[in-house]
Order: sequence, then structure tokens, then C-alpha cells
Amino acid sequence: MSKWVVLDIEGTLSATDQVLVVLYDYARPRLGPWISEHGDDPVVADAVKQIKELSGHDDVVKALHDWMDADQKVTPLKTLQGLIWQQGYAQGDLVAEFFPDVVPALRKWHDDGVKLAIFSSGSVAGQIAFFKHTTDGDLTPLLEHHFDTVNAGPKREAASYHKIAEVLQSDDITFYSDVPAELHAAQEAGWKTVGVARAGEPYGNADFTPHPTVWELS
Repeated sequence: MSKWVVLDIEGTLSATDQVLVVLYDYARPRLGPWISEHGDDPVVADAVKQIKELSGHDDVVKALHDWMDADQKVTPLKTLQGLIWQQGYAQGDLVAEFFPDVVPALRKWHDDGVKLAIFSSGSVAGQIAFFKHTTDGDLTPLLEHHFDTVNAGPKREAASYHKIAEVLQSDDITFYSDVPAELHAAQEAGWKTVGVARAGEPYGNADFTPHPTVWELS
């Protein structure tokens, strides 16, 4: 086992529907009110500025909804979603659920001295809230680092994995993901890679060649 294990979330640790259905449905009607109520927050103000620049128009909420409909991993969208989800988890409106094998594997790796980190397109704030409020309790003590498209970069570019390796100060890293393109990028950066083929998930029947493939974590 590597010194570090870095894990994707959606489709790898948790069902895609939990993000695309449960979390998206929770965030969608709250985006407009959140922007209105937190307009003075520098993080929100910066996100709004980015949305206008990226979309080319001033209808911020429409741009956000369009990106959600297309499941586009746009950074300011992920930032705002993360803030809304963070509050949702804290209020008890949301509870994270994992595939049955995930929590036992995370705990075993942690107990064996393996350092764990997350690399997800969801914001760091959203990730932390996700792992703090789960059906298995607070799992954040198991994790050493969180990476997203803001502090690392796009998940399908090798440069992002080089950047993460610099932060972790290690070249002994294994990345688990259900998306072959992400695994290719991590491998290009010199990481070990493992494809996670979950039955019923969007990439469940994908070709993970040349990456070793598992159907559950262990």
C-alpha cells in the first residue's frame, strides 16, 4: 500500500445520484437567495464576478442552473454549492451516505498508517461538510487533506496531480477514481492508479485499461 491514498467521491465513495439528485436538488432553489443574502461575503462576491465573466451575461442564477443541468464542473458554481451544502449538513437537512465497503476501508487504511486525502470537483468546504455529517458519524479525523479544482486544478490534467504531490510531499501516492480520464492524468503524473467500477454507476462498465480495477474498496 502507498504512503498516501487519494480518493474521488462521486461514483467512487458515494453514489452519483446523491450528488446529481439529492445535493443538486437541495442547492438549486437556494442559489438565488444565498447570493442575495450573502452578497457582502467576499467569497460569494468573487464567485458572482466569475459567473458573469464565464457566462457572458448578468443572469447569474440562470447561468448556475444551466451549468447544473449540464453537470459542468465550474468552479464558482462548486463554491456556492459547497457553502449551501455546508449549511444543509450543519442543520441536519443533509446526511452523507457511502457505499457499504467505503467506511470500513477508510478506517482500516487509517489504522494501518496510510494517509488519506480527497480530490473532488466539489469544493473543499462541501467535502468537509460531507465527511463530517455521515450515516457513520464524523469521518473528518480520518482525512489529512482535501483538494478541489480551486486549490489543485482540473481533475483530468496531470498538472493538478503534480500540484497535489507537492503539497503531500510524496511521490508514493495511489489514486482511486471511477473516471478513466482522471486515472490517466494521475498516472501521467507518476501516481499509482486504481479504477473503481461500481455497478449501476455512470462509469460502471468503463474500460479502465491499463489501470487495475476493483469493484469495492478493501
